[in-house]
Amino acid sequence: MTDTGQRGPTAQGRKASAGKEGRKLPRSIAIDGPSASGKSSVGYLVAERLGYLFLDTGATYRALTWLALKRGVQLEDAESLGRLAAQVDMKLGPPAVGSCERCTIWVDGEDATAVLRRTEVEAGVSLVSRVPQVRRAMVAFQRRLAGRRRVVMAGRDIGTVVLPNADLKVYLDASLEERARRRQEQLATLGRASSQNDIGEEILRRDAIDSEREASPLRAAEDAIVINTDGLSQEQVVERVVALAEGRS
Repeated sequence: MTDTGQRGPTAQGRKASAGKEGRKLPRSIAIDGPSASGKSSVGYLVAERLGYLFLDTGATYRALTWLALKRGVQLEDAESLGRLAAQVDMKLGPPAVGSCERCTIWVDGEDATAVLRRTEVEAGVSLVSRVPQVRRAMVAFQRRLAGRRRVVMAGRDIGTVVLPNADLKVYLDASLEERARRRQEQLATLGRASSQNDIGEEILRRDAIDSEREASPLRAAEDAIVINTDGLSQEQVVERVVALAEGRS
């Protein structure tokens, strides 16, 4: 798998990337957390502020899930999913204007960005991402990206598996009620109405799969800084992470 890179840092990002008072900024920032904890949105904005590459690893797993469904691969067939992950040609680029996604993703030459939030993809991604062969292929891809430049990477196993030596590790958490509310708002922007109760049940199901899987279970790294985002605005969380990166904690 390869990538096309993302847009260069903004003027604000270039200024921020120099650090405050000459402090050395971290080369890699890992942001983990459960579903709908805000890690992707926060990670993207932190990367913008610092002039870093941003990668939402969840998008890569959703893209692979979509490809598996498109090709008729059973999501319980670990061997076939592993082969698919090893062979897929995946490229990343900057997000399109107006997109709710934080990157554009091409799968075997086809732009898959618009299908990443389809109901069947969301329902199947935890099944695909728990397959050890899939995770090995994706982790190798993600590490190659991180080796090229300063990066903010968001996911569920970044600080524990993908980038265990990340200079800064953050784990974002929130109550089930808050996460369900956020996901409901996100789905509304896509024109999909759903009750918070139904969304909450789906989040609990995904939490169980993610935390109980044998390969790279969801958990906070021992050296991660845990931020509970209940009652905090997105900008407040972004500022907190940027402050940590700049040594202003």
